[in-house]
Amino acid sequence: MSRLFIALFAIAPCMLSLVAMAEQPNILWISCEDISPHLGSYDDPHAITPNLDRLADEGTRYINAFTTAGVCAPCRSAIITGMYQNSIGTHHMRCNATLPTWLKPFPMYLREAGYYCTNNSKTDYQFSKPEKKEIWDVSGAKGHWKNRPQKSQPFFAVFNFTGCHESGIASGEKYETVTKNLAPDQRQDPNALTTLPPYYPDTAISREDWKRNYELITAMDAWAGDLIQQLKDAGEYDNTIIIFWSDHGVGLPRAKRWLYDSGTHIPLIIRVPEKFQKSLDTPSLATDNQLISAVDFAPTVLNIAGIDPPAYLQGRAFLGLRLSPPREFVYGARDRMDERYDIIRTVRDTQYRYIRNFEPLKPYYQYMNTPEKGATMQEIRKKEASGQLDPVMALFSAKEKPVEELYDTHADPSEINNLAGDPAFSQRLGEMRHALSEWQNEIGDIGLIPEAEIEILEQDAGSRFEILHGTSRDSSVESRLATLVEIATSASDGPTRIPQLSDALESKDASVRYWAATGIGNIGTSAKNMLARVTQCLDDPSPSVRIAAARAVAKLGSPEEALPVLEAELQSEHQWGRLAAAIVLDEMDDEARPALPSLKQALLNQPNKYIVRVTNRAINELENTNQQVP
Repeated sequence: MSRLFIALFAIAPCMLSLVAMAEQPNILWISCEDISPHLGSYDDPHAITPNLDRLADEGTRYINAFTTAGVCAPCRSAIITGMYQNSIGTHHMRCNATLPTWLKPFPMYLREAGYYCTNNSKTDYQFSKPEKKEIWDVSGAKGHWKNRPQKSQPFFAVFNFTGCHESGIASGEKYETVTKNLAPDQRQDPNALTTLPPYYPDTAISREDWKRNYELITAMDAWAGDLIQQLKDAGEYDNTIIIFWSDHGVGLPRAKRWLYDSGTHIPLIIRVPEKFQKSLDTPSLATDNQLISAVDFAPTVLNIAGIDPPAYLQGRAFLGLRLSPPREFVYGARDRMDERYDIIRTVRDTQYRYIRNFEPLKPYYQYMNTPEKGATMQEIRKKEASGQLDPVMALFSAKEKPVEELYDTHADPSEINNLAGDPAFSQRLGEMRHALSEWQNEIGDIGLIPEAEIEILEQDAGSRFEILHGTSRDSSVESRLATLVEIATSASDGPTRIPQLSDALESKDASVRYWAATGIGNIGTSAKNMLARVTQCLDDPSPSVRIAAARAVAKLGSPEEALPVLEAELQSEHQWGRLAAAIVLDEMDDEARPALPSLKQALLNQPNKYIVRVTNRAINELENTNQQVP
């Protein structure tokens, strides 16, 4: 893959393409939340989606479209900017990143080219500037292409359906509200559904959730059909390119928030009216199997609007003129999901998915306040508690994860059979492992920097992107990135890496020292000879290094030395350091009992709800209580 980075000061504003077009097409985005390709046009045997199926019949369905994360906000930040969330620092849920001043959300380029741009109405971009009013002509419930000042003005209009969000499955009240207009023949028999994934308990409760997923999608389909009919009634249907997509996969465990196909594979349907097919050199394909990432949406929309996409974009235009070469891989990242960290990266081609777990000692199903409220998650917990997990469910209820995962998605669409240890796939494993490392280096994977450290560094760098890039990409920056990626990767490679990790504790880069201490902690008692050395890091200038060192010291058998450091960090000025300390204490289980008063103190006047959730969970586990927090 060629380097995407260019000298930032050389970036010129986008100009209208020299390619002459008779007129600029209108562009309608129909987006929805939390659905996998459970549509009739994707050959789902139970889907009732006549409107979207009709759209697919008139256009193209893309069967290899994927999001950059398994959760909404990081995905949406990548979509609106055309930049990977873990490159620009919008990768943690409910963060508020500072963007570089030159980075403009792509609707701003459309507006400069004369488009009327509306958003109805979700933003969730994880940055505060540019403001919504700078990005959109109208953003909110009144956003609609019908309101443009001149009917001849081309429009880019976004409509988002929230009804199939995970809350629509979890909440009976919301489910009933969203589906109240469904006819009897649009309802599903939960016992007749043959597509329930094998990692869910096959119970009436799990099947009810699965049924709700289908019925919410049917309600969404009716909503989408109404938007399409509005275009027809206004005489704009044949002037408008329609793009339908979902932000990520179904809102259930091991799907939403995860990087398997269940969490990242999305439906994508595009209809290009006949009048634009020739000028955009659009093939008449019912099905397109090219690899597409959601980060490609921005350059593609600009391209079909006749606007040259900025050179800094990390996505590629997959439709229209002047296309870059097809993708060999798509990539994804998982970072902080609400109150829990779990750094995971993935690479996928048209058949295989590779996953690297940078924190393999964390369980698949970390306790998180929101998903734990779901009925299917509660069913999984009941099976865990009663020892009734079957072998497939047990894989994903394990207390630790494999460092690497490799799946043949054609032979194993549920991604159950991990091929990473199979010698027959060693070459493929190596190729995808290398592709992941190259991508992390190329984009500058800021997700490898602890969040508390990002908060500190952002103040001097100007933006999160510039922490790893500066204002130019010189050899020193390249070297720093390569070292960070290498050490972060080595941290989960086991005892053979002890010498390398020991040396890395001396690095001037706090993030490198953090991963060195984390790696020693991951190795545990096999790194006992490193106890004295890592204990010295309890006084490190970086809060993230101090916390990682405390975790390592505890895992090396000296929790009494770790606890004072962690208790102090619970009261620190760095909110994400406080969260990290709370998580380590929670993971220490009974060894954290002496810190119980500090955990209770940390709940008082605590502005960060995620710290409240983790400390409350730790207290509940230590005192065998069940106090609930928002």
